[in-house]
Amino acid sequence: MLSFLKNHPFAVEAYFESSLVLTFALPKEQLQPLIPESLQLDTYKDQFAFLAVAMVQTEGLRPRGFPKFMGNSFFLIGYRVFVRYRNNKGKNLRGLYILKSETDKKKMEWMGNLFTHYNYTTTDIHHTEQNGRSEISSNQSDFKVVLDTTSNEVPLPFNSPFTDWKEARRFAGPLPFTFSYNPATKEVLIIEGVRENWVPTQVKVNDYRFSFLSSLGLKDAFLANAFIIRNIPYYWKKGRKEVWKK
Repeated sequence: MLSFLKNHPFAVEAYFESSLVLTFALPKEQLQPLIPESLQLDTYKDQFAFLAVAMVQTEGLRPRGFPKFMGNSFFLIGYRVFVRYRNNKGKNLRGLYILKSETDKKKMEWMGNLFTHYNYTTTDIHHTEQNGRSEISSNQSDFKVVLDTTSNEVPLPFNSPFTDWKEARRFAGPLPFTFSYNPATKEVLIIEGVRENWVPTQVKVNDYRFSFLSSLGLKDAFLANAFIIRNIPYYWKKGRKEVWKK
């Protein structure tokens, strides 16, 4: 009865204290079954497709235009596939398709699942920084990321398909759009994000583990890039729908 609420019925704003994104490359055939028929994989050299894990510390998340004191601060984790969508005007949009979302607070899980299709669950989040080492982990979700924050010269991850960081930046996110799809009605929901001064910095990843990727049955996934941004205002426009035309 209230399903229309899940279609991002109003604009939302937040302040990103930090946003760490790890992007994994896989043979495109492995990710194809995970996206709906209305979307296409955003590939590199028609060989690799990409799945990103975004870990974001937000502050003041609230409906756009509301005073800051009414906002909430959450840690958000999103597992997203890089995709493209050709809209009814023939424009090719680059964006993300959300597989799963996690947060550190029940309030965000409730609100996220009321107003989005992003499949939020609540989990434990632990973040420590000491002696040039930053670690984000979860016992419940069984993931861990360890960063070396002292490195000035950061090489591309081993086996990355990219030739340099400039090339890798194209698959760093966030992309302008996020998509959801209703197969029953053939409707695509398009959410546009707006940001300024988005200058990601490459980071060195010493170790990582994400059980969710293993649960998808993915094989041969390898880290393609890792970027972080800090202290950026961000907002999402109200969602808009259109019927997908093959």
